Amino acid sequence: MEKEGTKGRAATITRRTKETEISLTLDLDGSGQARIDTGIGFFDHMLDGFARHGLFDLQVAVKGDLQVDTHHTIEDTGIVLGNAIRQAVGDKAGIVRYGSRILPMDEALILCALDLCNRPYLVYDLRLDREKVGDLETEMVREFFYAVSYGAAMNLHIKQMEGSNNHHIIEGAFKAFAKALDEATRLDERIIGVLSTKGSL
Repeated sequence: MEKEGTKGRAATITRRTKETEISLTLDLDGSGQARIDTGIGFFDHMLDGFARHGLFDLQVAVKGDLQVDTHHTIEDTGIVLGNAIRQAVGDKAGIVRYGSRILPMDEALILCALDLCNRPYLVYDLRLDREKVGDLETEMVREFFYAVSYGAAMNLHIKQMEGSNNHHIIEGAFKAFAKALDEATRLDERIIGVLSTKGSL
């Protein structure tokens, strides 16, 4: 069960299933303020970095079946965040639509490029060689971005160009995603309607 609400360029979504209960509010025109509690410390740290570096205000409260594992909590949070992005950008009139960033994080260098095109697709190339970073299973990083891309109906590319430290690679990916999304959601007064030769997205 999901409930949605929008105000300005913000969205609030609540989602309840047998596996998770999630309440999330995203403001695209915020200042990087975050209040995050998913029950997974490293995941909280990544979402906080996403908010801070994208200059989004983000509140996330999750109760998940962590006694099973982290999968449902992380995947469902990705779904809800993606839905919130889609709701907050609305009809996409006047937005830049595309965003990209190559972001360094110590020895790691991560590329993120995205298109808010209403056609979901994920290309993911992070080479993580540890089972966990903190309490986050590294295989769940892809599942999170997959869920976001489909929830937001965005074309999302995340590629590791350099890097050996799994913490740096993952954190670089979240920050690069934040910067690319901030760029893509910016309003440009020169754009009339949506930025598409078809006239709609």
